[in-house]
Amino acid sequence: MDPQPGDRADTRTEIRDFLASRRAKITPEQVGLPTSGRRRVPGLRREEVAVLAGVSTEWYTRLEKGHISGVSEDVLSAVAQALQLDEAERTYLFDLARAARPARRTPSRRKDVQVPPPVQWLLDSVTMSAAFVRNGRMDIVASNPLARALYAPMFDSDTTDQHGRANLARYHFLDPGAQEFFVDWQDAAHATVALLRAEAGREPNDRALRDIVGELSTLSPEFRTMWAAHDVRIRHDGTKRLEHPEVGRLELTYQSMDLPTPHRTVHDLTLYTAEPGTPSEDRLRLLTSLAATRSQETRPTGQRR
Repeated sequence: MDPQPGDRADTRTEIRDFLASRRAKITPEQVGLPTSGRRRVPGLRREEVAVLAGVSTEWYTRLEKGHISGVSEDVLSAVAQALQLDEAERTYLFDLARAARPARRTPSRRKDVQVPPPVQWLLDSVTMSAAFVRNGRMDIVASNPLARALYAPMFDSDTTDQHGRANLARYHFLDPGAQEFFVDWQDAAHATVALLRAEAGREPNDRALRDIVGELSTLSPEFRTMWAAHDVRIRHDGTKRLEHPEVGRLELTYQSMDLPTPHRTVHDLTLYTAEPGTPSEDRLRLLTSLAATRSQETRPTGQRR
C-alpha cells in the first residue's frame, strides 16, 4: 500500500515516489535532450534530470531517495524547473522538504476551528449559488440551504460521520451512488485525491487526515490507484455536471477561494452557479425554491415570517 502522511521517514518515501512519478512523465524530447537506444524506464533518467538541474547525478539520486536535509531552496527550484512542475506540484515539493527536515522543536499542531458566525451569515445570504466551506480533509464544515439541496445525495449518504458531517472524498469513493450523481465521476475523483495529496504535504502529521487516507486506501481500489499517482492540486475551479435526483442534469461552474483562518487551518469557500439563460439556471432556480420551502418548513413556528 502506498505510504500515508506521517513521520519524517514517511515523508522521505513520499519525496522519492513523488519525484520518480514526475520524472516518469517527461520525455527527453520535451526537454530538448537527444534520445538513443532502448530506454529501460519511462520518462527521464536520473542523470538527465541532474544535467537539467545543474547538479551531480549522485546528488540528485540522494535527493530522489528522500535525503533532502540541507538542500537549499535554489536547488529545489532548479529541480522543480527541470521536472517542469506546475505551481501546485512545486508548492507540494517545498512542503515535503520542510516536513523532512529535522525539527528544532515539536511542530505546533494545527487546530480545527469553528467557522465564524459571519461566514455562515455570508453563506446564508447567497441565494442563487450553492455555497459551502470545506477543510483540507474535504469535510463540509458549513453550507447554505442551496448547497445542502444540491448535494442532498451526499448529505443523506451513509458516508457522513457520527455527527452528520459530510466528506467529499468519502462520498466520492465509498458511496456507489456518487458515480451516478457526478456525470464526470472519474475527473471529479482525480481532483478530490489531488486536493487530499496537497493537504498531506501541508500537514503530514494530521492524524485525522491519515485516518481518512487509510480508510479510503483500504476500502476503495480506485482511491488506491489514484493516490499512488501522486498528482497534486491546490486550486479547484471549473465546470461540473451533476445528475440531480429532483431536478435532473445540471451543468454548473464552480470557483473556490481560501478563507483566512487562525492556527493554519485550511478553509476553502466554494460556490456553484449556472450560466444565465441556460436550462441549468432554470433547474437551479427550481432547486433554490425547493430549498427555501424546506428551510421554512424546518424552522420553529415562532421564527417563520
